[in-house]
Amino acid sequence: MPHLETWSRLPLAVRDHLVDRMHDRNISIDDLNKLRLWIESKPTVPDGNWYKDFGSFMCGQGRYPKTFLLPGQVARGDRL
Repeated sequence: MPHLETWSRLPLAVRDHLVDRMHDRNISIDDLNKLRLWIESKPTVPDGNWYKDFGSFMCGQGRYPKTFLLPGQVARGDRL
């Protein structure tokens, strides 16, 4: 299984997309910090669809956290 990429190694387009979603969905700094700490732990993730629940949002998909879902939105893949 691959490791989740760190924020600095994410492709610029992916980072921009996540920042846009963060603003659109009013994700708090505290919740983003939970994601940051998890990313810094260099977790292994499946190649395909997966998701991790951070309480007020979920993220997932491959080596990059490409999706920020709000509670109630349907996530695809394996729950981590």
